Amino acid sequence: MTQVLTGHGKFGWFLHRIRAEETPGCHHCMARPEDTVEHTVEVCPAWDEHRRVLVGVIGGGDLSRRALVEAMVRSEEGWNALAPFCDAVMLAKEEADRIRIRLERQRPRRRCDSDSDPDFQPP
Repeated sequence: MTQVLTGHGKFGWFLHRIRAEETPGCHHCMARPEDTVEHTVEVCPAWDEHRRVLVGVIGGGDLSRRALVEAMVRSEEGWNALAPFCDAVMLAKEEADRIRIRLERQRPRRRCDSDSDPDFQPP
């Protein structure tokens, strides 16, 4: 929940800002828009089902961080809807990130001319 409320976590925008990612794009969308808290919570299609449950409990269409905090302090039901949403989405993002990194490490690197030809002399 802390990652969602602060924006410091597995969000492309934040990871790009701290130079842990090359781009701020979302790894869960085809169009790769900037992955912010707002994108993740409000519109990313990867989390539609989780979002549907959250909206069903807290009501309304406002999923801003302010509205989430208000919902969770207003009632135990709001807290009990937000906590599993955050847990499920952030754990899924973390697992997807681990898999993506593992696959990138397994991908053969392109060899440059100096690696493939021991007699190569740069100009």
